Amino acid sequence: MEKMTFLLRNEQIRNNLIEHIKKLPLNDHHPTTVRISDFDRSLSQNSMFHALCGEVARQAFWMQQRRTAVQWKTLFVSGHSVATGMGAEVVPGIEGEFCNIRESTAKMGIKRMNSLIEYSTAWAVGNGVRLRDVRYGNDYFGSAA
Repeated sequence: MEKMTFLLRNEQIRNNLIEHIKKLPLNDHHPTTVRISDFDRSLSQNSMFHALCGEVARQAFWMQQRRTAVQWKTLFVSGHSVATGMGAEVVPGIEGEFCNIRESTAKMGIKRMNSLIEYSTAWAVGNGVRLRDVRYGNDYFGSAA
């Protein structure tokens, strides 16, 4: 069965979804899975968060070292998870290193991603990082204000 996505924006789409569900086969041994979820983070949110991580990487230190944007992303996602009550899990890795098992930003909904951006921005500003004023529109790449 092919994967289908319905973006509920109006009554017609809702009716299409209802009709599609009515036609799905019923099977006790191999049931079809139907998932309803919030819309994933937007491309503009993704761009903004990665730009923020890049700015922090250029200006801030963690544990007396410069960190890459990817490392800052890990630090922010982990800290945000703890700050919002989801906790964190650090486990021994395959080679004996320690790994933070964290949530995926790609799977975050819009509200969760907004929260992560606000958390990361607050940390950056509170730690002396000077952020560029950037506005993001529907071009998904952003343009300087």
